[in-house]
Amino acid sequence: MPVSLLIALGGGVIVFLLLTGVASLTRAGQAAARERVQHRLRRFALTGSEAGAIDLVLKQSAMSSMPWFNRMLSGMRLAAGLKRTISQANARGTAGVYLLACGLLGLLGAYAGLAMADRLWVGMVLAWLLGSMPVWHLRRLKARRMGRFQAQLPEALDLMSRALKAGHTFGGGMRMVANEFADPIGGEFGKTLDEINYGMDVDRALANLQLRVDVEDLKFFVVSVNIQRETGGNLAEIIANIARLVRERFALFGKVRVLSAEGRISALLLSALPFFIAGVLYFINPDYISLLWTNELGRSMAWGAVASMIVGIVVMRRMVKIQV
Repeated sequence: MPVSLLIALGGGVIVFLLLTGVASLTRAGQAAARERVQHRLRRFALTGSEAGAIDLVLKQSAMSSMPWFNRMLSGMRLAAGLKRTISQANARGTAGVYLLACGLLGLLGAYAGLAMADRLWVGMVLAWLLGSMPVWHLRRLKARRMGRFQAQLPEALDLMSRALKAGHTFGGGMRMVANEFADPIGGEFGKTLDEINYGMDVDRALANLQLRVDVEDLKFFVVSVNIQRETGGNLAEIIANIARLVRERFALFGKVRVLSAEGRISALLLSALPFFIAGVLYFINPDYISLLWTNELGRSMAWGAVASMIVGIVVMRRMVKIQV
């Protein structure tokens, strides 16, 4: 059987599964959601206030609306990591939908690579590039949302510190942050406070907050609060010191970005220069540059150059990305 036919059949299967998942999400009505909530509340009422029953009233999400597909994804570490990324990015959809989209785009890339270049490695590279696009999109949304959280964190900690000095409780300070600040920090602190109000331990609720938010500076706050609850101390002063530390780290990160701007611009120019030179040569002497796609040796050289450029771009991005 030809490879193109196998790819077409695989693409058809993935398209069918993707459409089935979207249709299942569309058919999910409010009646089913209300029934699930009532069922959890009945179980909570029957079991009393045990620690294991608290999770029944918290929000639960599935990786797919299809039960068999959800059970299959539940045992995959890749799906669990993708589900966490979706939650941190506050994106729509489930892990199953994104995995199906990755598979479909990967097959389209493999088919396009085999059709254009008739080379297996070109199809594999295009399949990897197109198949990774949904994950890259999620990571970009996550990075943008986590950046907003990090920018809001010093002001939120200052508000909590002032609230504690004024006589409010720790929960009251978190409630003020949840009410006064916009998403993401307002929503995330609100979820943590709701978990505490439902009966969850403060340590566990803060650990869940740290899992939902991938910000290094938040770890200082969580660890400090947990240590203060065990050993005692002036919590308002501790939170104020953490806010000052986070603000100084944020300023240092800005200085590093300014100092590394030259490297990032150089990487951008080096990445765009081959395409610019190829375009100029095409307008000056089309017959000379057209050998890259009309001649077999030229096509091999062109695809090899593209692969080398991809490797170079990845290396340059890692060189100019400095962790603070």
